[in-house]
Amino acid sequence: MSFSYYGELCTEVYNVTKKIGQSLGGDIEYYRERLKNCNGRILEAMVGSGRVIIPLLESGLHMDGVDYSTEMLASCRQRCEERGLKPNLYESNLLDLSLENKYEAIIIPAGSFLLIEKREESIEVLKSLYEHLLPGGRLMLDLFLPDHKFEADGKYEGTSAFHLPNGDLITMEGKLVEVDLFHQYKVSFLKYEKWREGELIQTELQRFALRWYGIEEFKLVLERIGFSDIVVSADFQYGKQPINSKQTFAFEAVKR
Repeated sequence: MSFSYYGELCTEVYNVTKKIGQSLGGDIEYYRERLKNCNGRILEAMVGSGRVIIPLLESGLHMDGVDYSTEMLASCRQRCEERGLKPNLYESNLLDLSLENKYEAIIIPAGSFLLIEKREESIEVLKSLYEHLLPGGRLMLDLFLPDHKFEADGKYEGTSAFHLPNGDLITMEGKLVEVDLFHQYKVSFLKYEKWREGELIQTELQRFALRWYGIEEFKLVLERIGFSDIVVSADFQYGKQPINSKQTFAFEAVKR
Protein backbone atom coordinates (compact mmCIF):
# COMPACT_ATOMS: atom_id res chain seq x y z
CA MET A 1 0.00 0.00 0.00
CA SER A 2 1.41 3.40 -0.99
CA PHE A 3 1.25 6.47 1.22
CA SER A 4 0.31 9.14 -1.29
CA TYR A 5 -0.77 12.74 -1.60
CA TYR A 6 -3.09 12.82 -4.60
CA GLY A 7 -2.44 9.49 -6.27
CA GLU A 8 -4.11 7.43 -8.97
CA LEU A 9 -7.12 6.17 -6.99
CA CYS A 10 -7.70 9.53 -5.35
CA THR A 11 -7.70 11.12 -8.81
CA GLU A 12 -10.22 8.59 -10.09
CA VAL A 13 -12.54 9.34 -7.17
CA TYR A 14 -12.02 13.07 -7.67
CA ASN A 15 -13.03 12.77 -11.32
CA VAL A 16 -16.21 10.92 -10.37
CA THR A 17 -17.23 13.28 -7.58
CA LYS A 18 -16.06 16.61 -9.06
CA LYS A 19 -16.95 16.60 -12.72
CA ILE A 20 -15.76 19.18 -15.23
CA GLY A 21 -17.85 22.32 -14.87
CA GLN A 22 -19.54 21.09 -11.70
CA SER A 23 -20.05 24.18 -9.60
CA LEU A 24 -19.51 23.89 -5.86
CA GLY A 25 -21.89 26.39 -4.32
CA GLY A 26 -21.55 28.74 -7.28
CA ASP A 27 -17.75 28.91 -7.38
CA ILE A 28 -17.28 28.52 -11.14
CA GLU A 29 -19.85 31.20 -11.89
CA TYR A 30 -18.21 33.50 -9.35
CA TYR A 31 -14.69 33.15 -10.72
CA ARG A 32 -15.91 33.46 -14.30
CA GLU A 33 -17.76 36.68 -13.50
CA ARG A 34 -14.91 38.20 -11.50
CA LEU A 35 -12.37 37.33 -14.22
CA LYS A 36 -14.40 38.18 -17.32
CA ASN A 37 -12.58 41.47 -17.94
CA CYS A 38 -9.09 39.96 -17.70
CA ASN A 39 -7.19 40.26 -20.96
CA GLY A 40 -3.91 38.81 -19.70
CA ARG A 41 -2.96 35.39 -18.45
CA ILE A 42 -4.61 33.80 -15.41
CA LEU A 43 -3.10 31.00 -13.32
CA GLU A 44 -5.11 28.39 -11.50
CA ALA A 45 -2.91 27.08 -8.72
CA MET A 46 -3.72 23.58 -7.39
CA VAL A 47 -5.58 23.04 -10.64
CA GLY A 48 -6.45 19.41 -9.99
CA SER A 49 -8.00 17.49 -12.87
CA GLY A 50 -9.68 20.42 -14.57
CA ARG A 51 -13.06 20.98 -12.94
CA VAL A 52 -12.62 24.77 -12.95
CA ILE A 53 -9.96 25.56 -15.53
CA ILE A 54 -11.79 23.88 -18.41
CA PRO A 55 -15.01 25.94 -18.24
CA LEU A 56 -12.92 29.09 -17.76
CA LEU A 57 -10.89 28.22 -20.86
CA GLU A 58 -14.09 27.54 -22.77
CA SER A 59 -15.37 30.99 -21.80
CA GLY A 60 -12.37 32.54 -23.56
CA LEU A 61 -10.04 33.26 -20.64
CA HIS A 62 -6.29 32.74 -21.06
CA MET A 63 -5.58 30.13 -18.38
CA ASP A 64 -2.49 28.28 -17.16
CA GLY A 65 -2.56 25.62 -14.46
CA VAL A 66 -0.14 24.22 -11.89
CA ASP A 67 -0.38 21.25 -9.55
CA TYR A 68 1.92 19.06 -7.48
CA SER A 69 0.18 15.80 -8.39
CA THR A 70 1.43 14.02 -11.51
CA GLU A 71 -1.79 11.99 -11.65
CA MET A 72 -4.06 15.02 -11.37
CA LEU A 73 -2.16 16.90 -14.08
CA ALA A 74 -2.25 13.90 -16.42
CA SER A 75 -6.02 13.72 -16.01
CA CYS A 76 -6.37 17.48 -16.54
CA ARG A 77 -4.19 17.36 -19.66
CA GLN A 78 -6.18 14.48 -21.14
CA ARG A 79 -9.50 16.20 -20.47
CA CYS A 80 -8.24 19.41 -22.07
CA GLU A 81 -6.98 17.55 -25.14
CA GLU A 82 -10.36 15.84 -25.54
CA ARG A 83 -11.89 19.31 -25.84
CA GLY A 84 -9.24 20.82 -28.09
CA LEU A 85 -7.87 23.01 -25.29
CA LYS A 86 -4.13 23.59 -24.89
CA PRO A 87 -3.36 25.45 -21.65
CA ASN A 88 0.13 25.55 -20.18
CA LEU A 89 0.06 22.97 -17.36
CA TYR A 90 2.99 22.89 -14.95
CA GLU A 91 3.94 20.28 -12.38
CA SER A 92 5.36 22.02 -9.33
CA ASN A 93 5.15 22.37 -5.60
CA LEU A 94 3.92 25.92 -5.00
CA LEU A 95 6.86 26.44 -2.64
CA ASP A 96 9.20 25.96 -5.59
CA LEU A 97 7.08 27.83 -8.13
CA SER A 98 9.14 29.61 -10.76
CA LEU A 99 7.15 30.28 -13.92
CA GLU A 100 8.18 32.44 -16.85
CA ASN A 101 4.88 34.29 -16.97
CA LYS A 102 3.48 36.97 -14.70
CA TYR A 103 -0.25 36.89 -14.23
CA GLU A 104 -3.15 39.31 -14.19
CA ALA A 105 -4.88 37.00 -11.73
CA ILE A 106 -4.15 33.84 -9.76
CA ILE A 107 -7.00 31.71 -8.41
CA ILE A 108 -7.19 28.80 -5.96
CA PRO A 109 -10.78 27.48 -5.87
CA ALA A 110 -12.46 24.82 -3.72
CA GLY A 111 -10.67 25.65 -0.47
CA SER A 112 -7.56 23.93 -1.82
CA PHE A 113 -5.26 26.43 -0.12
CA LEU A 114 -6.21 24.79 3.20
CA LEU A 115 -4.40 21.65 2.06
CA ILE A 116 -1.04 23.35 2.71
CA GLU A 117 -0.46 21.77 6.09
CA LYS A 118 2.26 23.94 7.63
CA ARG A 119 1.47 27.57 8.35
CA GLU A 120 4.96 28.81 7.51
CA GLU A 121 4.78 27.04 4.15
CA SER A 122 1.39 28.55 3.38
CA ILE A 123 2.82 32.02 3.97
CA GLU A 124 5.78 31.26 1.69
CA VAL A 125 3.34 30.08 -0.98
CA LEU A 126 1.41 33.35 -0.74
CA LYS A 127 4.67 35.27 -1.12
CA SER A 128 5.52 33.23 -4.21
CA LEU A 129 2.10 33.85 -5.73
CA TYR A 130 2.50 37.56 -5.00
CA GLU A 131 5.75 37.56 -7.00
CA HIS A 132 4.01 35.83 -9.91
CA LEU A 133 1.38 38.56 -10.18
CA LEU A 134 1.67 41.64 -12.35
CA PRO A 135 1.40 44.98 -10.52
CA GLY A 136 -2.29 45.46 -9.84
CA GLY A 137 -2.88 41.73 -10.33
CA ARG A 138 -5.38 39.91 -8.16
CA LEU A 139 -5.14 36.85 -5.95
CA MET A 140 -8.52 35.12 -5.61
CA LEU A 141 -9.15 32.10 -3.41
CA ASP A 142 -11.87 30.68 -1.22
CA LEU A 143 -11.62 29.20 2.28
CA PHE A 144 -13.96 27.48 4.70
CA LEU A 145 -14.01 26.49 8.35
CA PRO A 146 -14.29 22.78 9.21
CA ASP A 147 -16.95 21.30 11.42
CA HIS A 148 -16.28 22.48 14.98
CA LYS A 149 -16.76 19.06 16.60
CA PHE A 150 -13.73 16.76 16.52
CA GLU A 151 -12.65 13.56 18.17
CA ALA A 152 -8.99 12.60 17.78
CA ASP A 153 -9.31 9.18 19.38
CA GLY A 154 -9.28 7.05 16.26
CA LYS A 155 -12.87 7.76 15.31
CA TYR A 156 -13.74 6.75 11.77
CA GLU A 157 -15.16 9.59 9.74
CA GLY A 158 -17.03 7.27 7.43
CA THR A 159 -16.89 5.07 4.37
CA SER A 160 -17.98 5.68 0.78
CA ALA A 161 -18.18 3.72 -2.45
CA PHE A 162 -17.68 5.07 -5.96
CA HIS A 163 -18.71 3.25 -9.15
CA LEU A 164 -16.42 3.86 -12.14
CA PRO A 165 -17.62 3.92 -15.77
CA ASN A 166 -15.75 0.67 -16.56
CA GLY A 167 -17.57 -1.21 -13.79
CA ASP A 168 -14.79 -1.07 -11.20
CA LEU A 169 -15.59 -0.01 -7.64
CA ILE A 170 -13.47 2.16 -5.35
CA THR A 171 -14.22 2.18 -1.63
CA MET A 172 -12.85 4.93 0.58
CA GLU A 173 -12.55 4.82 4.36
CA GLY A 174 -11.65 7.96 6.30
CA LYS A 175 -10.15 7.99 9.78
CA LEU A 176 -9.45 11.13 11.80
CA VAL A 177 -6.06 10.66 13.47
CA GLU A 178 -5.00 14.08 14.76
CA VAL A 179 -6.61 17.39 15.67
CA ASP A 180 -5.02 20.52 17.10
CA LEU A 181 -7.58 23.27 17.64
CA PHE A 182 -4.96 25.67 19.00
CA HIS A 183 -2.81 25.41 15.88
CA GLN A 184 -5.88 25.07 13.63
CA TYR A 185 -5.31 21.84 11.77
CA LYS A 186 -6.52 18.26 11.53
CA VAL A 187 -5.16 15.16 9.82
CA SER A 188 -7.08 12.20 8.44
CA PHE A 189 -6.01 9.01 6.72
CA LEU A 190 -8.02 8.05 3.65
CA LYS A 191 -7.75 4.43 2.54
CA TYR A 192 -8.78 3.68 -1.05
CA GLU A 193 -9.41 0.16 -2.30
CA LYS A 194 -10.16 -0.65 -5.94
CA TRP A 195 -12.28 -3.71 -6.67
CA ARG A 196 -12.90 -5.54 -9.94
CA GLU A 197 -15.45 -8.36 -10.11
CA GLY A 198 -15.14 -8.86 -6.37
CA GLU A 199 -11.34 -8.93 -6.33
CA LEU A 200 -9.18 -6.29 -4.64
CA ILE A 201 -6.71 -5.08 -7.30
CA GLN A 202 -5.22 -1.86 -5.92
CA THR A 203 -4.90 0.05 -2.66
CA GLU A 204 -3.76 3.55 -1.76
CA LEU A 205 -3.39 5.47 1.49
CA GLN A 206 -3.64 9.25 1.51
CA ARG A 207 -2.62 11.53 4.34
CA PHE A 208 -5.18 14.33 4.21
CA ALA A 209 -4.31 17.42 6.26
CA LEU A 210 -6.42 20.54 6.58
CA ARG A 211 -5.31 23.86 8.10
CA TRP A 212 -7.87 26.62 8.56
CA TYR A 213 -7.81 30.38 9.15
CA GLY A 214 -10.10 32.98 10.65
CA ILE A 215 -11.29 35.72 8.32
CA GLU A 216 -9.48 38.58 10.04
CA GLU A 217 -6.42 36.41 10.57
CA PHE A 218 -6.13 35.65 6.87
CA LYS A 219 -6.68 39.28 5.91
CA LEU A 220 -3.75 40.24 8.16
CA VAL A 221 -1.57 37.56 6.55
CA LEU A 222 -2.35 38.96 3.10
CA GLU A 223 -1.70 42.53 4.20
CA ARG A 224 1.68 41.65 5.70
CA ILE A 225 2.74 40.08 2.42
CA GLY A 226 1.85 43.28 0.60
CA PHE A 227 -1.67 42.76 -0.71
CA SER A 228 -4.19 45.57 -0.51
CA ASP A 229 -7.87 46.24 -1.32
CA ILE A 230 -8.87 42.95 0.27
CA VAL A 231 -12.52 42.00 -0.19
CA VAL A 232 -14.11 39.01 1.57
CA SER A 233 -17.37 37.72 0.13
CA ALA A 234 -19.68 35.07 1.56
CA ASP A 235 -20.95 32.14 -0.49
CA PHE A 236 -19.61 33.49 -3.80
CA GLN A 237 -21.73 36.62 -3.74
CA TYR A 238 -19.28 39.45 -4.28
CA GLY A 239 -19.31 41.98 -1.41
CA LYS A 240 -21.72 39.97 0.75
CA GLN A 241 -20.49 40.11 4.34
CA PRO A 242 -19.90 36.77 6.07
CA ILE A 243 -22.18 36.20 9.04
CA ASN A 244 -21.54 32.62 10.19
CA SER A 245 -18.96 29.83 10.23
CA LYS A 246 -20.83 27.58 7.80
CA GLN A 247 -20.31 29.89 4.85
CA THR A 248 -17.58 29.81 2.22
CA PHE A 249 -15.32 32.87 2.28
CA ALA A 250 -14.01 34.15 -1.05
CA PHE A 251 -10.98 36.43 -0.76
CA GLU A 252 -9.86 38.86 -3.41
CA ALA A 253 -6.65 40.87 -2.90
CA VAL A 254 -4.61 43.15 -5.13
CA LYS A 255 -0.83 43.30 -5.55
CA ARG A 256 0.34 46.83 -4.82
